Amino acid sequence: MLSVLSIVAPVFALIASGYLARRIGVIGLAAVSELNRFVVYLALPALLFDIMAHARPSDLAQPGFILAFGLASGAVFYGTLTVSLLAGRRLASASIDALLGSYANTAYMGFPVLWMLFGADSLVPVTIVSIITVCVLFASAIALIEIASHNERHPLRLAAKVASSLVRNPLLIAPALGALYGATGLGFPTAAETFFKLLGGAASPLALVVIGLFLGEPRPVARAEVGASVGLAAVKLFVHPALTWGLATALAVPPKLSAMAVLLAAMPTGTGPFMLAEFYKLPAVITSAVILASTLGALITLPLLMLALGVGAQP
Repeated sequence: MLSVLSIVAPVFALIASGYLARRIGVIGLAAVSELNRFVVYLALPALLFDIMAHARPSDLAQPGFILAFGLASGAVFYGTLTVSLLAGRRLASASIDALLGSYANTAYMGFPVLWMLFGADSLVPVTIVSIITVCVLFASAIALIEIASHNERHPLRLAAKVASSLVRNPLLIAPALGALYGATGLGFPTAAETFFKLLGGAASPLALVVIGLFLGEPRPVARAEVGASVGLAAVKLFVHPALTWGLATALAVPPKLSAMAVLLAAMPTGTGPFMLAEFYKLPAVITSAVILASTLGALITLPLLMLALGVGAQP
C-alpha cells in the first residue's frame, strides 16, 4: 500500500502546486491556455514520437493482450460516447466524455507502477497500451471533434476538411513520423535522444500543473456536472478494468499479461482529455474534475485490485 501511495503522491503534488500557485496569484489564468499549447505542440508530440520510434514490431506482437485492452477501451469509448449523445451532449463534448472514460494514465502512472510490480517485463506491454491510448483513442476523439467543428454537409467535402485538419494536428503527425523513423532502423544520436527525453518528459507533469491552475480558478459547478464527473470516474476505475479482465479471460491471455492489462485499464484518467478540451476551447470543468476524482479514487482501487490479482511489488 505504501509503495503504491509513493508512486501516486507526486501526481497530487503536481496538481496541488498548480492549484496553490493560482489561488495565491503567482500564476495567472492565461497560463492555462499558453502552457497547454506548449504541451500540445512541443512536449506531447516529442513523447509520442519517442515512443513510436523505439517500438519494435517484434516486441509489439502480443495479439491477445492487444485485443483484450484495445477492445475494452474501444467499447468504453464508444459506449460512453453513445450515452453522452443520448443525454443531449453535443458531439465534441461527448467525444471528450468518451476519452475520459477510456484514457488511462499510462505515461505518468502506468510505467512506474508496473515497473514496481513486474520489473522490466512490463516495458513492452505498457508501450503497447500507450500506443493504443495516445494514438488510437486520441485519433478517434480528434476525428470526432473535427467532424463536429465543421458545418459542411456534403460528405466528401466534410471528409476532405476533416482529413486536412487531422494531417496538420501535431498529436497525430508526431506518432506517425516516429513510426516511420523507427522503421528505418537508424536509431537516435545521443543528442537527439536527450532532446526527446527532456522535452517529452515535460508533457505529463506540466499538464498536471495546468490542471491544478484550472482547478484553482473559482467557478460554479452545477449539480449535473458533479454527477457526470462521478459517473465518468466510475466508468474509468471500474467498467474499463472489468471489461478488460473479461476479455483477457475469454482470450486466454497469460496470467501475467492479463494482470498487466487489467491494472493498466484501472489507471485513472490521464491528462490527455484535458489537453484536448483546452486545445479545442471546449468546457473543461467536467474534464478536470474526472481526472482529479479518478486519481483520488485510484488511491483505493489500485491497491485493492493488486490484492485481488495477487500481485505485489518486486522485492
